[in-house]
Amino acid sequence: MKKIVLTMVALMSMTMTFAENETAANLNKAEAYNMKTVNVTKLCQALNLSKDQVEGFMEIHKTFTSELLFAAQMNDEERQLMVEKAIKKDLAWMDYILNKDQYRKYVMLLNVTLHNRGLK
Repeated sequence: MKKIVLTMVALMSMTMTFAENETAANLNKAEAYNMKTVNVTKLCQALNLSKDQVEGFMEIHKTFTSELLFAAQMNDEERQLMVEKAIKKDLAWMDYILNKDQYRKYVMLLNVTLHNRGLK
């Protein structure tokens, strides 16, 4: 009887550990879509934005962040489509407010960020 109880306790603890790791993996995966952690102030400085551009940039970034967070909640196939759509929309809007050099630098920084987060 004692062996059965100990076996059950061991199985339950292994199951709980596995479930905990799976939850942590999902959390880390969802965190990859959270662009709120991007230091937008430093990004604006790196792009050398004017005050008018900063306001538009902030609004576009806020929309992009919310779209990515929404995409993180979808299944894999829908998520990939939503991420691609959000990126295309973000780039189109940024192209409107940034000059050529700023846009080229922004695309480079966005690609690096998405690649580092495993989204691309």
